[in-house]
Amino acid sequence: MSGSAIVTEVIVAFNVFVLFYFVALNSTYLVLFVISLVEVLKFVRRTFFSDYRQIMQSDMTWPISVLIPAHDEEKSIVETVRSMLMINYGELEIIVINDGSKDKTLPRLIDAYELRLMDRPYKRVIPASEIRAIYGSLAHPNLIVVDKDKGGKADALNVGINLARYPLFCSIDADSIIEDNALLRVVKPFLEKPVETVAAGGIVRIVNGCEVKDGRVTRIALSDRALPILQVVEYLRAFLTGRVGWSNIQSLLIISGAFGIYKKEEVIEVGGYTHDTDTEDLELVVRLHEHMRRKRRPYRVVFVPDPVCWTEAPETLAVLSRQRNRWHRGLLQTLWRHKRMLFNPRYGAVGLFAFPYFVAFELLGPFIETLGYLVVIASYLLGILDVHFFLMFLAVAILYGMFLSIAAVLLEELSFRRYPGWIDLTKLLAYSVIENFGYRQILSAMKVKAFWDAIRRRRAWGQMQRKGFQPAKEGTLSS
Repeated sequence: MSGSAIVTEVIVAFNVFVLFYFVALNSTYLVLFVISLVEVLKFVRRTFFSDYRQIMQSDMTWPISVLIPAHDEEKSIVETVRSMLMINYGELEIIVINDGSKDKTLPRLIDAYELRLMDRPYKRVIPASEIRAIYGSLAHPNLIVVDKDKGGKADALNVGINLARYPLFCSIDADSIIEDNALLRVVKPFLEKPVETVAAGGIVRIVNGCEVKDGRVTRIALSDRALPILQVVEYLRAFLTGRVGWSNIQSLLIISGAFGIYKKEEVIEVGGYTHDTDTEDLELVVRLHEHMRRKRRPYRVVFVPDPVCWTEAPETLAVLSRQRNRWHRGLLQTLWRHKRMLFNPRYGAVGLFAFPYFVAFELLGPFIETLGYLVVIASYLLGILDVHFFLMFLAVAILYGMFLSIAAVLLEELSFRRYPGWIDLTKLLAYSVIENFGYRQILSAMKVKAFWDAIRRRRAWGQMQRKGFQPAKEGTLSS
């Protein structure tokens, strides 16, 4: 057999492999979507009659310490804190950890909230950096601001945990805003099953294009730029389809660092947040799974689809690339560190389903997808691309993915309807199609680069430029 014939056979064989890969990937998404559809509709019916005032007023409602790590967040930190001070909840404290900011993050907090130096005991239950100072607010007794040297987000959160007085803590990004009843909704699993529930997360939505006033999103709208809208579609698919489904089968590996609640006792037991990973939120949740399984204690990690946290998304490919590079490096670090869980029945559905999925499709998938597209192009140039194969490839790689994105958008419209206008819905449906022609391929290329950066032990966080929240126009009504 000639060398060219061997190359042709290899290319054809790889094309078939890629075809089956896309079938498996999108079929897994479809199964998760069906599970999510049932669960989201149940959730909407169940919560339609919920009276969250009873939760707020109940003596059984757990008090919460809200932790907000901040590094160079002068553009959004005041609005983020204001949104937390206005939130509907019974007993909570707000702890802002200024992680060595070089901008005006701390001065703006001092001016906005009348901060003064205070004495407060600080016991390092979890290893963390020393602190410079602790400030209290004259206007808001439940607000505390901690100033410390830069040690990274994980270190800042550990400082917050050491200071926290309450049995639950909620981690929130400094560029985020949560809605009035968000804490009441996401704390509900802890009230329903207080012994088993160790962590719960809510949905994260993109604030780009929305208007914000006094710490509240007053008008919901899509951005006028393509990149944030593509991320809206991506987030809907990831949260409403992915995380609802994984939560239902007790295999949720990720609670977004932008908005999640944890039982402090369990987090302290596993050693708090780790400093040697790029995605401290993923690493913490996986360690909680491993710890609880190893101790043979009943537990659950829950995703609640309605408590909304609004966060600013990257508006340029350069910033998006840095963000996704860090996320993918963190995924590789965590999966490698906990590789003993892969296919291990001791860890239940997490080991038998979630870990294989994340290894095969999330970690290695970008390589297969990128090579798949390149080999199909090469097959065409070499004149060996079969028309029937190409049509099948188009169907399972593009049309199947397109269907799942459109389904996620329609599930959002059917259940929560956060984007009220037909124009926004039409845009989302259009971008559900558009994302398959360039955006997904760019994301795969970014993740391939991240894989090599992780192997070369490059851990640069990268500068995440923020525009800050868009102020509301005069006369805008609250949504």
